[in-house]
Amino acid sequence: MSTIEELTQKIESSLNSIRPYLKADGGDVKINHITEDHVVQLEFVGACGNCSMSTMTFKAGVEAAIKRDVPEIKSIQVVNLIPLN
Repeated sequence: MSTIEELTQKIESSLNSIRPYLKADGGDVKINHITEDHVVQLEFVGACGNCSMSTMTFKAGVEAAIKRDVPEIKSIQVVNLIPLN
């Protein structure tokens, strides 16, 4: 069983694999909280925080990377995700 600190390191490593793409568009993502039952709360920052494409960025990039690299994570939530219309 991974500790919260170990999960944080694994998630940060996973996010680092996609951060160059986010930063190229003026954005980034940060970890807000990881619960004891392995639910991660993220926040998009910079341009990603108010981009209408943030849902697609989350699903195709951020969520896919974390699920691939940190399979012990049960759920991923973004606190400021802008829904697609």
